[in-house]
Amino acid sequence: MRRAGAAPISWGVCEVPGWGHQLPPARVLAEMRELGVTATEFGPDGFLPPEAPDRSALLASYGLEPIGGFVPVVLHDPGHDPLPVIDRALDAFGPGTVLVLAAVTGLDGYDERPDLDAKGRDALRANLAAAGERAAGRGNLAVLHPHVGTMVEREDEVAWVLEHTGVPLCLDTGHLLIGGTDPARLAREAPGRIAHVHLKDVDASLARRVRDGELAYTQAVRDGIYRPLGQGDIDLEGIVRALERAGYEGWYVLEQDTILEEGAAHTRPAEDVRASLAFLRDLTEEAR
Repeated sequence: MRRAGAAPISWGVCEVPGWGHQLPPARVLAEMRELGVTATEFGPDGFLPPEAPDRSALLASYGLEPIGGFVPVVLHDPGHDPLPVIDRALDAFGPGTVLVLAAVTGLDGYDERPDLDAKGRDALRANLAAAGERAAGRGNLAVLHPHVGTMVEREDEVAWVLEHTGVPLCLDTGHLLIGGTDPARLAREAPGRIAHVHLKDVDASLARRVRDGELAYTQAVRDGIYRPLGQGDIDLEGIVRALERAGYEGWYVLEQDTILEEGAAHTRPAEDVRASLAFLRDLTEEAR
């Protein structure tokens, strides 16, 4: 499918300190090419070259089109200006790509977070509007990614964003489910607000333990909360069908967050991505 892509997090490449063994770009991009991937998100800062022309040239050498990428930014703090971080990201992204914003807490990782108070909501609303304007002015699309361990995680927080802001969403099927939002229902009821998609499949029993505070998110990833597409509990078929019927024209990015252990053979990422890509291709053909 022309609008299907991948992301380095499926190879364990992540911005969180101490997340796990980080594979080099040459290994990840070569495996993407071998698997038939034709487009990718960028991965965290430092994974690809910092300058947009160099980054695009490197991806092109592997036959990969740039999609955009995940940018964690503090957006809820009234005393913090997020625009310098956003400007640096846009410099590296180049025009025509998607700025996938996560409203992070300012803490490392995604295992704890404070509550969002009224002042935080006001700052979040204003900063999302400013980020969207800044991105649009440079030929990019900014979307908000509800994400475990950020200031927009739970179902009520996603509903607040939909009601009180105009920001488009990244529908991440896994993070939404873990946070308590049914991604299939969101795809049916608010398709006009969805401008980017991260496709994950999830072990619902582990998701429930994370949501109930019984299991830390990072440990759940180690325990295999993310499953190859079609091998978990998310209604991926219903999501894709609902979006396609509504005229969705954005990307479907395969994302299976994984943690790699130092010294392991690391064959699993490519095997899981291969299985997921086969499922996604069949799914999108049926949806069309």
